[in-house]
Amino acid sequence: MSTVVTRVRRSFGTHWYAWAMVLPVVIVLAVLVGYPLGRGIYLSFTDANEANVGRTIGVNHIEATYQFVGLDNYWKVLSGQEGHFYSRLTWTVLWTASCVVLHYTIGLGLALLLNRQVRFRALYRVLLILPWAVPAFVATFSWRLMFNEKYGVLNAFLSGLGLDPVDWLGDSTLQKASAVAVNVWLGVPFMMVAILGGLQSIPGELHEAAEMDGASPWQRFRHVTLPGLRPVSGTVILLGTIWTFNMFQVIYLLIGQGASSESEILVTYSYRLAFQGVRDYAGSATYGILILSLLLVFAVFYRRMLTRQEATTR
Repeated sequence: MSTVVTRVRRSFGTHWYAWAMVLPVVIVLAVLVGYPLGRGIYLSFTDANEANVGRTIGVNHIEATYQFVGLDNYWKVLSGQEGHFYSRLTWTVLWTASCVVLHYTIGLGLALLLNRQVRFRALYRVLLILPWAVPAFVATFSWRLMFNEKYGVLNAFLSGLGLDPVDWLGDSTLQKASAVAVNVWLGVPFMMVAILGGLQSIPGELHEAAEMDGASPWQRFRHVTLPGLRPVSGTVILLGTIWTFNMFQVIYLLIGQGASSESEILVTYSYRLAFQGVRDYAGSATYGILILSLLLVFAVFYRRMLTRQEATTR
């Protein structure tokens, strides 16, 4: 223990300026991340709800009466007694997988096109990045207007073809399809830009050597391009999975209060528990900690899988 303290003191004495530069960031993270996380973990072990939390009404202060219940909340959720976790987890996983696959495949295709020498390439890049530049809530509300059953552009187009209008945001299946379409539109530009950077970092000599050896375009793509994109692909897929798993605004703002129980993902259901109806703070906190745990487990196993792949290819 004394050795550790001595090393910390020596490091602080030698690099005090670095500690001073990092300290504000540590304080901000502690306030904005550390305290809410710790508070959420604590509430998940209680039965806190709207009726028993401490609150002030006028000049009267009501003391909190919620109690510590241990792992009871987690048991209710994971054992199925609560009744909503596994159905929403299934849809959340499907939602995340479908969006990330479409993000990556479409982004890769667009990046390959923009990596070639074509006229107006700079203009195409700007136009394709625009969905990423527009704030997500603005884009989501715009899509909601386009999906409107009576006045939306999509139904106007269908009416022009002599087809009946579609209630895009009324049916649970169409709600899911609409949410995936909006999220793909929002997420493809990031994938495209990241993959384009990865493509431009692959030495051109590798493609030239493969072409000289008689490799077909598909063989060059499979054995040169994809391996060269592995570091970038691993990072963007991991980030895309985490972001999509917690993509609250698309589901909530697009579908809003009309979201059926089948269309909600875990994070929107957690929000509804805490802020709608009889507010269940303990249940919402339990869902939040479970979401965090799932993503941490996925990230650890995913990074280990990538490490093994890199080791086998060396």
